[in-house]
Amino acid sequence: MDEFDPDEMVARFKERAAAVKKRNLPPVGGDERSMFIAQAQTDFRDFAMIGDADVQLEDGILTLTVDLRPSSG
Repeated sequence: MDEFDPDEMVARFKERAAAVKKRNLPPVGGDERSMFIAQAQTDFRDFAMIGDADVQLEDGILTLTVDLRPSSG
């Protein structure tokens, strides 16, 4: 088994967030369209949040730090 690299994991989540932004809208309408768009927004937010995390792996404990405070500026 390969050694776990938390920085590679974060990079994969950044790639997933970018992929969600590029995701094509399938030919659906009405409620299904709204559900698809809502899910894409949730996926992007979740993937981007982890993709922006500061990671630390110490003594087998993975810590992700995500600053959710509004930016000042």
